Amino acid sequence: MMMRQKPILRVSAKLLIPFILLFALYVQFHGDYGPGGGFQAGVIFAAAFILYALVFGIDSARDVLPGGARRICLALGVLLYAGVGVDGMLLGGNFLNYSILAQDPHEGQHLGILLIELGVGLTVFAAMTTIFFAFASQDMPAGTDPDQETP
Repeated sequence: MMMRQKPILRVSAKLLIPFILLFALYVQFHGDYGPGGGFQAGVIFAAAFILYALVFGIDSARDVLPGGARRICLALGVLLYAGVGVDGMLLGGNFLNYSILAQDPHEGQHLGILLIELGVGLTVFAAMTTIFFAFASQDMPAGTDPDQETP
């Protein structure tokens, strides 16, 4: 039975997805003060997109989150993580030494962990959604690339 014939599920998903995304942002930005952080937020954020794909279809989800956007998020997350480490080295500290990122060591550590967790969150989100779309496409005909963008 197609999902179009399940209006309660579709409406429930439309109501829940924004709250799931909001909770992921809360976990992301609250991670340096309490439990949570980039990994957990990335998985929660990806779960919202996976729920969307399960309810509204893989093709619709690919329109919302194309392969190019996922690849950009993967690259930006890794570059952000590594960039914070390299920035610390360029400022005269060790790799991932956050205290040197600002005049006040406490502010530098806060900024560093925020940026690191953001990089981790982006990478985990993009990796989880990419893995989901890869597994969801296993029943595609041979020779088709679902992530290939058409002009």
